[in-house]
Amino acid sequence: MEDNNSVFSKYCPLVREFIYKMGWDELRPVQTAAADVLFNTEDNLILCSNTASGKTEAAFFPIITDLIEHPDNSVQVLYVAPLKSLINDQFYRLDELLEDSGIPVCRWHGDVSQSRKTKLLENPQGILQITPESIESLLINRSSDILRIFGGLKYIVIDEIHTLMGADRGSQVICQIDRIARLIGHQPRRIGLSATIGNVEIACKWLEGNSHRNTIAPVFKDTQTQWNLALEHFYVQDDKNMAEPETQNPKENKTAIDSGYEYIYDCATQKKSIIFSNSREETEYVCETMHQIASLRNDRDIFYIHHGNLSAAIREESEQKLKDDDEMISTCATVTLELGVDIGRLDRIVHINSPAKVSSFLQRLGRSGRRGTPPEMIMVFREEYPLPDTPIQDLFPWELLRGSSIVDVYIKERFVGPPYIKKLPLSLLFHQTLSILATSGELKPAELAERIFSLSPFENVDKEDYRELVVDMCKRRFLEYSPEDSLLIGVEGEKLLKSFKFYAVFKDSNDYSVKCESNEIGTISTPHPIGERFALAGRVWEVTDLDLARKMIFVKQIEGKMEISWPGDFGEVDTKVMENIYKLLTTDASLPYLKPQAQRRMESARILAQNIGIKDHMIISLGGMNKVMFPWLGTRSNSTLVRILKKYASSLKIYDVEHNGCFYITFKSDESCDDLMKNITKLIASLKPIDTFGLVSDSELLRSDKFDPYIKPSLLKKAFALDKLRGYEIEERFLVNNLFKQS
Repeated sequence: MEDNNSVFSKYCPLVREFIYKMGWDELRPVQTAAADVLFNTEDNLILCSNTASGKTEAAFFPIITDLIEHPDNSVQVLYVAPLKSLINDQFYRLDELLEDSGIPVCRWHGDVSQSRKTKLLENPQGILQITPESIESLLINRSSDILRIFGGLKYIVIDEIHTLMGADRGSQVICQIDRIARLIGHQPRRIGLSATIGNVEIACKWLEGNSHRNTIAPVFKDTQTQWNLALEHFYVQDDKNMAEPETQNPKENKTAIDSGYEYIYDCATQKKSIIFSNSREETEYVCETMHQIASLRNDRDIFYIHHGNLSAAIREESEQKLKDDDEMISTCATVTLELGVDIGRLDRIVHINSPAKVSSFLQRLGRSGRRGTPPEMIMVFREEYPLPDTPIQDLFPWELLRGSSIVDVYIKERFVGPPYIKKLPLSLLFHQTLSILATSGELKPAELAERIFSLSPFENVDKEDYRELVVDMCKRRFLEYSPEDSLLIGVEGEKLLKSFKFYAVFKDSNDYSVKCESNEIGTISTPHPIGERFALAGRVWEVTDLDLARKMIFVKQIEGKMEISWPGDFGEVDTKVMENIYKLLTTDASLPYLKPQAQRRMESARILAQNIGIKDHMIISLGGMNKVMFPWLGTRSNSTLVRILKKYASSLKIYDVEHNGCFYITFKSDESCDDLMKNITKLIASLKPIDTFGLVSDSELLRSDKFDPYIKPSLLKKAFALDKLRGYEIEERFLVNNLFKQS
């Protein structure tokens, strides 16, 4: 790898001047590594480095040097990001860097004015920052103009690729890149940026796609190694033993709302903070509670809110307050602030319950600790007091256990978790079929198939499955045949394409806009009658008027606190995390990041695990016919096991099979636990290899992705079996029983 001086000398004068201006004494390892690949090879590049390590500059310093030395009359760089806020943030960072370069930077998403977009279309140059949905719109509505706009395209930079891999939206981006490359006649270099990649080989293969370029993911030492991390536990309404955050000046004027929320408040008001929750519903409730505590204490209210259902103005206000070093504020947020928006000096992350997975933990922790200070996170777990008749399996603090396991498995093994790339992405396949035909006008069936299978996300799709999809799309009038036996968009397909919502491959809701006088507050999915109240943007509103035809709700603000409900998906749990929960429960391993109450709760869970025999037994008797199984499997494998138990319940002599996520499975049986274990093991052995397709019934309504309602049930069944179920981990668990042997 080249040294600092060699790399620095290759940068153009503009970049060197910027580095001097920033006062940097030397380049960071990520910047040297990126320059080595981009200056000395023609390969694609993946940069995986800690948040705030300088990935954006690392990628763009060589790119800007190339653009200045070799200008072109088209867009030369396409920067793709999953969030508008991330594009906005990077726009201002690049705009400052390129201020005197003559290289224009243009944002393109739903909140950008049409005049700015028109300016780029009239004179395409420089760097275009865009969302996947806006790329889809360009491909459909300006297909004949793609060569003029992107003819000289050299680089495609995809930010936060860990959020895109394994999702239809990420595969959509790869399809779009392949389609643009086909139209312009060459393959631009691809650059992926992320702070958390679980499997580099999978990431390289995903990014490489059909680019016919090698993909390099350089290894270098990140600068940040120290964390300040704490996990604390509270019973709801437990005011007898209230823990204080470590501070020289703790608050004394408690409001007795809830000891856990009081603790969150004190943690968040001592330092500039983000309070992360796993859902919009919880984020709203927490923000309202923080407002309430501030009011009761007569404190200055420093709490803001940030999530996807809020207006752009409210989100941007939160971002600007966080970026202002003179503002001591706290923002309640969801995943929308998890990604790479530069929020300046942020001292602390407060996290309610466990992050969904290891990558979320790392991303959210990395939001803090910039400018030379260690990242800092406090996880807070609140739990209801158990009632006397609470079942044994519900006496375990599963959220505390999951959070502890996520931290522990990363610290000890640097485990993040690999992305899962779909084998049969039917919803995206349906979408891209319509999009390609909308772009092309009409194609012979063989030509359409060739276009589809040239897109790398569909390289493993069975050709017969695609033929079946196309035939069904014709039957449902999404497609139709022309007199020349070519395929073109049908009546139903035209209806889908008329809506701007078609551009997105993720599910959209039928939202209503909420307005207070002239101010846009955000959106909700269900309208409320006049006079009814609901929560949004951390406040409570009363409906004053409705315009259902235009989907508008007019409100006034009132005092109080209420809950609001949105549908949510809190992500999967990996088998590695579940196995580690088992190890935490069955060993006395020290977890130094547990604060006193969390440590006591962990000890009580370990005592319970020891008393009921979890270490040596997967199935435990709850008394009478009631049994509980602890398989220690991740979401997909556990779902597969539940289906096996239900399908073969009669032969196993069990019934009433139920499950709680992937933490445990309950059922009833007269058989002993030992006999049940022997019978289930024998059954698994007879099924090896497990046929997941046979575990899905024809009567199930398997619609999880956006365009699934338009797809033939038999195809959805196959996709579900391939992508939502997993059998090999069950075979390992029951036939090898390796987890118990390791303990």
